[in-house]
Amino acid sequence: MPAIRSEQPLTIKVTNRNDMELELDKAVSALREQAVIEHRCGILVTRQGADQFTVALSESVPFGLTVEKHNW
Repeated sequence: MPAIRSEQPLTIKVTNRNDMELELDKAVSALREQAVIEHRCGILVTRQGADQFTVALSESVPFGLTVEKHNW
């Protein structure tokens, strides 16, 4: 059965720390469900700037892990 894939990467733009935590938690939770179905990759959270992040499934991240990366 093919996995259902959400649009990736998810892009998150925030205006304050509370929104950042909430939005990142929601994005990671959504992709975690997909990762469990596929059972072959982890989640990569990349900070693109002070207020922008991308969240995506990544085969470079072992299944069951979430890794953070900074690109700024």
